[in-house]
Amino acid sequence: MEPSGLHSAAKALEDAFFARENARLLEQLRANAQKEERRQALRAVVQVQDEQLIDHLLELGLGPETVLAVTLVPLAMVAWADGAIQAKEREAILRAAAEKGIVPGSIAQQVLDSWLSQAPSAKLVDAWKLYTQTIWPSLTPHEREEIREVGLERARGVAEAAGGFLGLGGVTAKERAVLDELAKVLTA
Repeated sequence: MEPSGLHSAAKALEDAFFARENARLLEQLRANAQKEERRQALRAVVQVQDEQLIDHLLELGLGPETVLAVTLVPLAMVAWADGAIQAKEREAILRAAAEKGIVPGSIAQQVLDSWLSQAPSAKLVDAWKLYTQTIWPSLTPHEREEIREVGLERARGVAEAAGGFLGLGGVTAKERAVLDELAKVLTA
């Protein structure tokens, strides 16, 4: 083979190698960017400062969508404990949702609106309990405590928002029963 032909073949080999390597590096860059986007979205939903917890949830395959459902179902359960949602309870739930980054018009907002229009089904509540109990052993004691505290605090906020019977008193017996049920699930 002539030197110019050898040079052309070598150049073609180099181009092919670097094109493949560049494609691999580009794909790796995209994957890292996507992972960071999911981390940021999950951080916005969980709203804790513990980066290890965020990373652990991602390792477990939990995305922001799943965590959002896990955190909002208890709020709906408490709000519907008395059989109806009062205006202040609705406001408390919407405020909690906005704090979690639920944007008006988003699918998450539409799901939440449906839960505020109609009580969550027993099937949804059972699915929430099962999922929570399934994921719980995979978390460290610190992670469980952090999630438990945040979840119960928000649920208590919904219960207290309506001010009890006719705005007097605080948390009703039915709301207290749901809060106790939530605490039991989040402790198991």
